[in-house]
Amino acid sequence: MTYCVGLLLQDGLVMIADTRTNAGLDNIATFRKLHIFEKPGDRFVAMATAGNLAVSQAILSLLTEGLEDPRTGEEQTIWSVGSMFNCAQLVGKAIREVYRIDGPSLQQQQASFDVSILLGGQIRKGRTRLFQLYAAGNFIEATADTPFLQIGEHKYGKPILDRAAQFTTSLEQGLKLALISMDSTMRSNLAVGLPIDVAVYRRDTLKADLNYRITREEPYFADLRERWSRALREAQVNIPAPPYWSA
Repeated sequence: MTYCVGLLLQDGLVMIADTRTNAGLDNIATFRKLHIFEKPGDRFVAMATAGNLAVSQAILSLLTEGLEDPRTGEEQTIWSVGSMFNCAQLVGKAIREVYRIDGPSLQQQQASFDVSILLGGQIRKGRTRLFQLYAAGNFIEATADTPFLQIGEHKYGKPILDRAAQFTTSLEQGLKLALISMDSTMRSNLAVGLPIDVAVYRRDTLKADLNYRITREEPYFADLRERWSRALREAQVNIPAPPYWSA
């Protein structure tokens, strides 16, 4: 299990992902799930993955090594596509290709083809965009009305985003919301855990504003977790008691 979230904001993009993977209670490991493809002045693309690790890694390999464009016969990679929409199409194509190769074997082993991807960024003069791709290779896009997308164990981190995340939220506040959302998930699901990878992209810069890993020794995240817990307890105490019952 995992948790990844992306926020499409007026000023840019925030993406965050945990790194915990497990294949049973006694087989827990750390793998990067937030991948950055950056060529300053040309493109910034961030991709977060959830689901079967082998499937995710195969998709990443295809995106960097190339898939043949049937119209031109040339190899397309994440470095060569000309827009974020074309990038989403290429990722969808890579998902379907991995399913074509590995899907039958997974079915024989009674294993599901489980993968979902958040894809965000900007290419050249195109606009900053954020997509969520499914196991079928199809996708949806974040909008100003729905400025965040989640994959993995999303239910625990969703309430704070529903209440506070807006398209006009600043990048700084968006990063805090993403971290609080991740903390809420980690507190309720042991399958999501540190380290956490974070990326912040400022619109039209075509380079990462922040590409950072939060570990157990990182003091800010520990302080944020404690402050948020204390603020919730104080808010709960300060809310008036229901008028229809008194102790």
